[in-house]
Amino acid sequence: MRAKCSISMMVAAVALLALSLPVPAFSQMKDMPMKGHGEEHGKTMEMGNMDKMGDMMDMCIEHADKMGLTDDQVMRMKPVHSEMKKKQARFKADVEIAGIELKEIMEVKDFDLEKAGAAVKNIANIKTAHHLEMLKAMKEMRTVLTDEQFRKMKKMMSMKMGGKKPAKKTMKK
Repeated sequence: MRAKCSISMMVAAVALLALSLPVPAFSQMKDMPMKGHGEEHGKTMEMGNMDKMGDMMDMCIEHADKMGLTDDQVMRMKPVHSEMKKKQARFKADVEIAGIELKEIMEVKDFDLEKAGAAVKNIANIKTAHHLEMLKAMKEMRTVLTDEQFRKMKKMMSMKMGGKKPAKKTMKK
């Protein structure tokens, strides 16, 4: 009787301990797709500054007259702008393909961690290379602008992005 009681107590203690430990979230979601778990947020955060570069170039060409750009400046900007748009399209496709490849690696329960890590590093390398290319293009575009044109472009960009500073309100006593 005493042996049955102690075995029952041990089983109860183990069960209580097992149920009181936190269960990892991923074990509850193992068969659920990752849609809606921050994918879009990540894409927005990744591309935020790169999209602004494209906006800046679009704005310069679109508002050349307001910025005081010469025909020569516009002609120097157009090929850089076109190449940047092509690179942007290739980048988006490359990142999407690399993401699909990562998902394929991770489809199985016991996926190869080394392969998954390599896929993640590949995505990071693609992003880094693209960001550096976009920075070079942006630098090239900005060398075409005079200081005054650059100031106008920045002002236009801040207005477009809603960066207009509100007027300071003074409190009257």
